[in-house]
Amino acid sequence: MSDLDLDLDSDATLPGIDEGEIVVVRSNRRKKNISAYRAGGRIVISIPARMSKSDERAMIPEMVAKIRAQEAASTMSESALAQRIDELLRELAPEITIRPLSITWRAMRERWGSCTSADRTIRISDRLKGAPDYALDFVLFHEAIHLEISDHGEAFKAILSRFDKSESANAYLDGYEAAETALAMPQELKKLLNK
Repeated sequence: MSDLDLDLDSDATLPGIDEGEIVVVRSNRRKKNISAYRAGGRIVISIPARMSKSDERAMIPEMVAKIRAQEAASTMSESALAQRIDELLRELAPEITIRPLSITWRAMRERWGSCTSADRTIRISDRLKGAPDYALDFVLFHEAIHLEISDHGEAFKAILSRFDKSESANAYLDGYEAAETALAMPQELKKLLNK
């Protein structure tokens, strides 16, 4: 790791950015250009090793904005999510007549989605932004079923089994979680960087 210097400068937290969401990688191989991409729930920004701290502080917000703009362009709006749930229920579970009052994207690291049937709200993990349609549809359908069936019993399973790409969706979601776990920064490295 001689050509990389991971920089998690915690005193330069940017507005609207969670601590640990951004990882800056300084590379001796990189001469001029800067790149940014999303990996493991973080925004990774790769910069030349010789870039000054002031230039870095100026460039980071631009790169974060660029990544977020790309994600927003490829992300369904919350009204489109509601429309998709309506389509899925009409097609696969017409007996479920309750529709959510609100559907929101949320930062969720432990779940793919959640439903509160009492107030008819559904929350979808922002980790699904940019996911294949079948994976997002599976989570939307799963949560929409909870509007009427609160548990994961036989009635729930019978309706969920109507989603014909459930095996592929589960494989995608499991693979995503495995990759996210593998890419998570080891605790030992976090301790070294925070000294």
